[in-house]
Amino acid sequence: MPSAQDPFYVVKEEIQDSIDRLQSNFHQWENTSDTGEHLHLSKEVIAACGSIEWQVDELDKAISVASRDPSWYGIDDVEIENRRRWTSNARTQVRTVKKTVESGKGSNTTSHASINGMHKELMRLPDSHQSTSNKYTAGDNDDFIESESDRQMLLIKRQDEELDELSLSVQRIGGVGLTIHEELLGQEKILDELGNEMDSTSNRLDFVQKRVAMVMKKASVKGQIMMILGLLALFIFLFILVFFT
Repeated sequence: MPSAQDPFYVVKEEIQDSIDRLQSNFHQWENTSDTGEHLHLSKEVIAACGSIEWQVDELDKAISVASRDPSWYGIDDVEIENRRRWTSNARTQVRTVKKTVESGKGSNTTSHASINGMHKELMRLPDSHQSTSNKYTAGDNDDFIESESDRQMLLIKRQDEELDELSLSVQRIGGVGLTIHEELLGQEKILDELGNEMDSTSNRLDFVQKRVAMVMKKASVKGQIMMILGLLALFIFLFILVFFT
């Protein structure tokens, strides 16, 4: 089916613009009485005819390619026939203008009427295309809106899923954080208990050291020697008891 973006209609509109300019120059050529201007317009019109004929031939080649498999290009046989009729009329019109200018018959009423008739025929197909294009454009707009709505719904669904996953991740992280906090509190309690035990042991050692110092101070030299020997004997006994029994 033809659409507003169909390459055929893009090229056809360009050719139609060229034909309109050709018509304008041809009318000037018909009505001018100045010999120099008449010659200049003759060259310009003939050159324009050659250019338009080449464009129409290229467009005809494209139509021939599309006619091999119209459904692949989204058109039907009726559309192919309309396009061929348009290029045929365009070619005939341009050749008539070219022939008239080359023969120098600016007042040829028959040629002028024929050209105007074909120009009306050429202008009829764009109107038909415009209504067809509007119909397909409206359908395309509906399809686009529906597609865009589906895309937005899918996007919202994906965002909801991502938010759910993010919420679960936050909950897991919160649980891990709570566990770490509880572990830290337990470690802190253990450290506090260990610190208290160390303080108690340190106090006991200080007390023992003071008591030993007081005993050593009160004892005589002989008593100190005897105490040292006794402690040494006790040490040896404990050493043997630990390592040899």
